[in-house]
Amino acid sequence: MLYCFSQADYGFDKLVNLLSGVTETDAVVLWQDAVLLAVKYPQHFACCKGQCFAFEADISARNLTALLPKESQVRLISLMELVEISEQYFPQIAL
Repeated sequence: MLYCFSQADYGFDKLVNLLSGVTETDAVVLWQDAVLLAVKYPQHFACCKGQCFAFEADISARNLTALLPKESQVRLISLMELVEISEQYFPQIAL
């Protein structure tokens, strides 16, 4: 399953609950304002069982590159990589 996060206003408990359902065969994509979650809650993504990605254009547009933890589990991806990920993982859910 592909979990697509687009908002930055998920509360601590809500995000923990959503990410706890992610398995090793799932992926998480952060885009639009949700890229802020990688900076705000890096510990949640460190414990996430699936692969975690953030859309690099949105990270750059918000000037967050320097704020990402050095050991981040969230990998930055291009638009082409986002398309490939969306082809690889299904079903997809927008959160």
